[in-house]
Amino acid sequence: MLTPAPAQTLKLGVPSKGRLMEQTFDWFAARGLRMARSGADREYAGQVEGVDGLSLVLLSAGEIPRELAAGRIQLGVTGSDLVREKLAGWRSDVTEIAPMGFGHADLVIAVPACWRDCETLDDLAAIARDFRAAHGHRLRIATKYHRLVRAFLSAHEVADYQLVDSQGATEGTVANLTAEAIADITSSGETLRANNLKILDGALIHPSQATLFAARSAVERPDLRALLARLGLRGPGVETV
Repeated sequence: MLTPAPAQTLKLGVPSKGRLMEQTFDWFAARGLRMARSGADREYAGQVEGVDGLSLVLLSAGEIPRELAAGRIQLGVTGSDLVREKLAGWRSDVTEIAPMGFGHADLVIAVPACWRDCETLDDLAAIARDFRAAHGHRLRIATKYHRLVRAFLSAHEVADYQLVDSQGATEGTVANLTAEAIADITSSGETLRANNLKILDGALIHPSQATLFAARSAVERPDLRALLARLGLRGPGVETV
């Protein structure tokens, strides 16, 4: 766990590896702020050039929402899906500064392609009712996004299902007979199709992308506002470039 940042230092959390980290570095570099990982690949620290009073912390994308909510970092880059999933009251914990234009992935519901009579959420609701009557237990939907999926299905009056946690490759759970349907993120749909799954019409739960967030507890800090101005951002929630 991170220690609280000193008052004179802003901490920026960035995904610690992969293409998301590289694209984040490129996004900031295009705005005059150069970042780099310090030392070996396994070190979770970084360097920032181009602005004083800012330290870089490399974290998993899933850790960043909670570190923002706790105020241990003041700015963070992560998927908009992760913020909404991991923070129940996310609007009171963080504020969205700017979508960053990469890391696009849609959280969707998908069912076996062979379910020819299931094309919409209404179809899924009917199948779920019939499934429970026939099998004596609810239709299983595998996902890592319990909060978002439950809220979405409730809003669309889909019942008679149960969410089962997916720790690995969610798209494989149907073939492995541990679920009848899935709710997962996809960028192109190719992996779903390769696993003989299809996305239901109207089943887009959330269109996610990498987003710069600020901790609500820090949005009035002069140094944070000065940094946003330095990056070409007017303030919380408003992008100018």
